[in-house]
Amino acid sequence: MRNLEANIQEMQTQLVAYCENKKRLSLPPHFYTNKPWLTHEKEHLLETQWLCVGRVDEIPNPGDFFATELLSQPLIAVRDNTGEIAVLSNVCRHRNMQLAEGSGSCKHFICPYHAWSYHLDGRLLAAPLMNEQQSSDCDLPRYAVEIWQGFILVNLAGNCEPFSPQLQKLNTLLANFHCDQLQHVFVEEETWPANWKCLIENFMEGYHLSRVHPDTLGNRTPTRLCEKLGDGPGFTAYKANYPQNAPSRGIHHPDLSEDELAGSLLFCAFPALVCSVSSDVLVYLSLQPTDVDHVRLRWGMSVYDDKMPQDEIEQRVALWRQINSEDRAKLAKVQDALYSHHAHSGPLAPDDFEGTIYDFVRYFAKKLSI
Repeated sequence: MRNLEANIQEMQTQLVAYCENKKRLSLPPHFYTNKPWLTHEKEHLLETQWLCVGRVDEIPNPGDFFATELLSQPLIAVRDNTGEIAVLSNVCRHRNMQLAEGSGSCKHFICPYHAWSYHLDGRLLAAPLMNEQQSSDCDLPRYAVEIWQGFILVNLAGNCEPFSPQLQKLNTLLANFHCDQLQHVFVEEETWPANWKCLIENFMEGYHLSRVHPDTLGNRTPTRLCEKLGDGPGFTAYKANYPQNAPSRGIHHPDLSEDELAGSLLFCAFPALVCSVSSDVLVYLSLQPTDVDHVRLRWGMSVYDDKMPQDEIEQRVALWRQINSEDRAKLAKVQDALYSHHAHSGPLAPDDFEGTIYDFVRYFAKKLSI
């Protein structure tokens, strides 16, 4: 135990030195491979901050719900009969059975084990043959929830400062996109063989676009046109500009300016939500580590045009599947290489290409150097 604590303290000291170093470098490799450090990240960063579990447009009507997991905690996100979004523990208070699977709509939740039932807001409805047990002690625990830009955010610790005030500059950048008015069309959960920080760094830099995605993104958002946007205590962002001859992206909100129509805005809302917003489509990835070498992501798509044909939706999903597949293959090789004796903390490219990585790493270092 003493050796473990000393190891954590040594890595914290390294983060302090990183914050003081004026050189723009990536993190040392062992921050992506050290198992005790991952436990430290979960306990002192991820569990204490706001994490995304999905979109409000996934559950538009009272009774709509989806089940998911957040850092090993089974959850149900549901719109209750008042129209409020609640996130409940997905564990029956009787014998710890998971109550719900997948997504759907219901009037109340019924445990598939012994038929205990719960109101949509988590209050116990009935416990068959155990009427004396019907008390508030058996209600489903509720998690702290904040809705931001149409995203459902959960704080497992329940004591984090409000999310939106940390993102004032980002709120301004997103204002004309009206993300909270988009329509959910797709969501999927999967696991990638990479450290969670590597996936964030990959998503948030345009340096690799032309090289890794020559057919899917290279002509749409070439590296040379990337442009770093603002950053703040809770986010970083860049714009992937389109070539001048790029075709129109379809039906969009009339508030969008010509400049906003001419590129995709990519942002990371710290610590673990990354998103690409264009004039008509929003794609997000919400990340959580399962172990030091694997990250679980819930990724989804919402569109502005609520009458977008299904075949067009399928084409857009297929494009993003291909983009993700290309990134996943590269990140798997990066994760293997991080264990090399010759892996090191490398220099970052100029701001427009990798400045967002520097923003994320500084945030990470400041949060965990204490």
